[in-house]
Amino acid sequence: MHERELKAFVSVAETGRMDAAARRLGYSQAAITYQIQCLERSLGFKLFTRHPSGARLTREGRSVLPSARAALMLMGDMRSPSPCEDTEHGGPVPAAVPAARKGTA
Repeated sequence: MHERELKAFVSVAETGRMDAAARRLGYSQAAITYQIQCLERSLGFKLFTRHPSGARLTREGRSVLPSARAALMLMGDMRSPSPCEDTEHGGPVPAAVPAARKGTA
């Protein structure tokens, strides 16, 4: 399961169309379809039912959507500078490691 698959899934769920999700993410429609198929294979169930008018979430797709959104949010948070980031010197702040106590090593 990859971030791009989750992004494709959430975008199709929000737009209801593969082509609209592709435009939103800057991919081809074929790439979006492939990402959805990969995610469905990984999960072992269909996320959407496809119709000429678009794509509708299955019951399983509806149940997975909140988790996919949460996973994407966490991935975004991991890329954000943390309070431990030393922006002045461009690197992480070293964590203090307690000295080993005698007889516990």
